[in-house]
Amino acid sequence: MTQSDMFDFQRMNRLPPYVFAQVNEFKMAARRIGEDIIDLGMGNPDLGTPPHIVDKLIEAAGKETNHRYSASRGITKLRYAICDWYRRRYNVELDPDSESVVSIGVKEGLAHLTLATITPGEVVLAPDPTYPIHSYAAIISGGDLRSVPIGPGRDFFADLQLAVRQTWPRPRMLVISFPHNPTGAVVDLEFFEKLVDFCREHRILVVHDLAYADLCFDGYKAPSLLQVKGAKEIGVEAFSLSKSYSMAGWRIGFICGNPQMVAALTRIKSYLDYGAFQPIQIAAIIALNGPQECVTEIVNTYRERRDVLCGGLIRAGWQVEPPKGGMFLWAKIPENFQAMGSVEFSKFLITKGKVAVSPGLGFGSGGEGFVRFAMVENVQRIQQAVRGIKKALQADIPAQSLTAAAG
Repeated sequence: MTQSDMFDFQRMNRLPPYVFAQVNEFKMAARRIGEDIIDLGMGNPDLGTPPHIVDKLIEAAGKETNHRYSASRGITKLRYAICDWYRRRYNVELDPDSESVVSIGVKEGLAHLTLATITPGEVVLAPDPTYPIHSYAAIISGGDLRSVPIGPGRDFFADLQLAVRQTWPRPRMLVISFPHNPTGAVVDLEFFEKLVDFCREHRILVVHDLAYADLCFDGYKAPSLLQVKGAKEIGVEAFSLSKSYSMAGWRIGFICGNPQMVAALTRIKSYLDYGAFQPIQIAAIIALNGPQECVTEIVNTYRERRDVLCGGLIRAGWQVEPPKGGMFLWAKIPENFQAMGSVEFSKFLITKGKVAVSPGLGFGSGGEGFVRFAMVENVQRIQQAVRGIKKALQADIPAQSLTAAAG
């Protein structure tokens, strides 16, 4: 074995280059020379966690008994709070012992669930474009990833049916998320009813990431997969407190539904971790069971930001469609700039507009030609960003950008 072979990590070789890193480094280079770059790239909530949740964390952290190892599956009272949340919100009954498990953020839960349930070589379906862990979890687990197109003008269910017909061996799992990140696509309960029937017929496991359950606008309400009769026979659903309660850095979420899938995740987690810091879990109980006016305020804040961003871009000549769910705007690159590609266009916006966005290519090859705006700055900063973007759209396109795209 040569020295290079010794450090040839095959699992890592299957992961594609992290596209976002290129734009992030470009952004940081601009900031290092004093540029004021408004960052609408990463979906990192800027809103503080509601005070009553923080107060409970502080209180719980002051008790020495909470400093010990916790439970990898989550403390009992939190699992009960999770199930109560589902009962109140969706009229869904869950067994807190066999149908719910706490995760250290949904990203961890999805990654380890896939690792526990997917055998190397088994096929996992995921939308393209999509949030990276939805597709990369399959690759990390040794699975065979197949993509289903999603986005404006597409019928996702029809594309899914086609993908299943054209896939051999039979797909083992489907990973989805509605409201969808990054495209903002939303579905109704009828979609989930068709999906459950289809996946039961074809014996496909379903994992639904409901991270943006509360971030819905214009009268739209996001349904739960688990509302559908028979959904628990083939699927689970994940929810995170990151967005609804602005607890992103706390890393707390849960996965509920099919008892066999929950048991698999619970078992693998018992080997990997001792659960989230117990005071965080206690504070999460207060978040779920406490007053919910804070959620309404958070949603209203994102709605206002969406309206300011979309309205400003439209007035600047960039035609966009306001999303009905999520905290992102999925925007097709204006026609005059399409040839640049999403990575070079994102760099262009940093240079000429002083605004950072996420290149669509980072969410999969189907994201090329688009960029994603995250609504993680206040209204004043978003208005400033729009002014910068308007200026950029009026600027000349650098010749080297077109050359790079052509190459």
